[in-house]
Amino acid sequence: MINPELHKKPTALDRDKHRNLKLRTALSNLKASTGLNSLFLTTAEFGDACKEYPILFLAAGKDEQGKEQVAPVAVFGVTQGENLFLQADGRWDAFYVPAALRAYPFTMARVGPDQFAVVLDESWEGFSTEQGEAIFGADGQPTPMITELRKFIEQLEVETERTRLAGQRMMELKLLQPKRFDATLPDGSTLTVDGFLAVDEERLAQLTDAETLELARNGLLSLMHAHQISMGNMRRLIDRRVAALANKA
Repeated sequence: MINPELHKKPTALDRDKHRNLKLRTALSNLKASTGLNSLFLTTAEFGDACKEYPILFLAAGKDEQGKEQVAPVAVFGVTQGENLFLQADGRWDAFYVPAALRAYPFTMARVGPDQFAVVLDESWEGFSTEQGEAIFGADGQPTPMITELRKFIEQLEVETERTRLAGQRMMELKLLQPKRFDATLPDGSTLTVDGFLAVDEERLAQLTDAETLELARNGLLSLMHAHQISMGNMRRLIDRRVAALANKA
C-alpha cells in the first residue's frame, strides 16, 4: 500500500530501469518518517504496537459497494508534522517499529484486480548506482535481499486486506465512533486531539450474545481490547511531547 506521506516518488520496480540500482542498507530508512505523526498499522501488529503507541482509527471513505472503510494508525505525535519517536541520530525510541516503515523504501501496489507490483520510493536517498547492496544480480534476477523483502511486503499486503475487512465489520456493527482526547499541559494550557474514531464501550456492551461470540471467534474482540489498551498511551505521548519541548528550551 502506497502512503503518499511516506512514499514521495513511488515507482514500480523494473528489471531494466533499475538493473544497476543499489540500496545503501547502512543508511537508516527510519529517517523517512521525519514529520510523520502517524502510520498505517495492520491488525496483526496490534499486540506489539499497543504497548508503545496509541492506536486510532481514521475514516477512509467508502468501497465500491458503498461500505464505510477505516484505517488503523499508530500515532507518533499529537500535532501535524510531529514524530516524537524518531531521534536526531536516526534511532527509533520504541521497541516496536510498524511494518510499513520497516519495509521502506519498498511497498506493494495493486496494478490489476488480482495483480500487485513491488514499488520503491525513488526519492529515498539510500538508493545509489555505485554503493550498497545490489537489487538485481548480473543475470538480471532479483537478489536474495529483494526476494526476502518481496515475501515480507506480500504478507504485509495480505494483512492489509484482513485489516480492511476487520474495520469494515466494526463499522457495520457501529463499534467505532468519533472521539476526542483532551489534556492539560504542565503550563496550564490545553491540548485536544480529535478527528479520529475509537471503540465505543457503550455500543460494545450492547452487542448481542451472537455478535459477541462472532467477534471472539474471528479475533476482532481481542483486537479491540488491544486498541483500548493502547489508548492509555495518549497520556504517555503527551508526556513525551512535554519532555521534547523542555529539551529544546
